[in-house]
Amino acid sequence: MDCLVIYVPTEAAHAVRHAIGDAGAGRLGNYSHCSFSLEGTGRFTPLPGANPTIGAVGSPEEVPETRIEAIYPRSRRSAVVDAALSAHPYETPAFMTFPIDASLPDGTGPAA
Repeated sequence: MDCLVIYVPTEAAHAVRHAIGDAGAGRLGNYSHCSFSLEGTGRFTPLPGANPTIGAVGSPEEVPETRIEAIYPRSRRSAVVDAALSAHPYETPAFMTFPIDASLPDGTGPAA
């Protein structure tokens, strides 16, 4: 199993959650589209050559953003990341993926 963490302008969070769920993220037992979200503030300054969705080149920005986390089978990595990036409004979204151990001590769980 792997985990995707992506930072999204809050108004686009639903669309990104839906897209990654449709791509196979957030499947836990008999449930789909499972994720965790946390509200925060994203900060960035677009550099020359950028085409910012929000703000202007050279001007620091602070934007209400949502951190979305969801697990997915490693075999779905390309589909999940592609779906997240396609649904995300930013030119260069901030995200990370990493392996996780989602098994329980008895060997059961989503990764079993």
